[in-house]
Amino acid sequence: MIPFTDEELLPPVQDVIEKVRPSIKLDGGDIHLVGIKDGVVYVQLQGACVGCGSSGTTLKFGVERQLKTLIHPELTVVNVPQGFEDKLDQLG
Repeated sequence: MIPFTDEELLPPVQDVIEKVRPSIKLDGGDIHLVGIKDGVVYVQLQGACVGCGSSGTTLKFGVERQLKTLIHPELTVVNVPQGFEDKLDQLG
């Protein structure tokens, strides 16, 4: 169980997103933090990352690994497809 509220997670998660953003931008992509719900970090990959075969690897071994290492080992990341920003409960 993650010992932080979603509100408490927001600043450190934003910091991690800012740390990984430059490497994502190197390949023509970007990442946007959509929200945090029950310890799940919802992001949206943008630009060249949309439809890229390596986007899952970027999320799991780039973003999620950093979140687990720097904040808490039980955090997970979910990519939010375009149009699902208000439907996080349907993702998982």
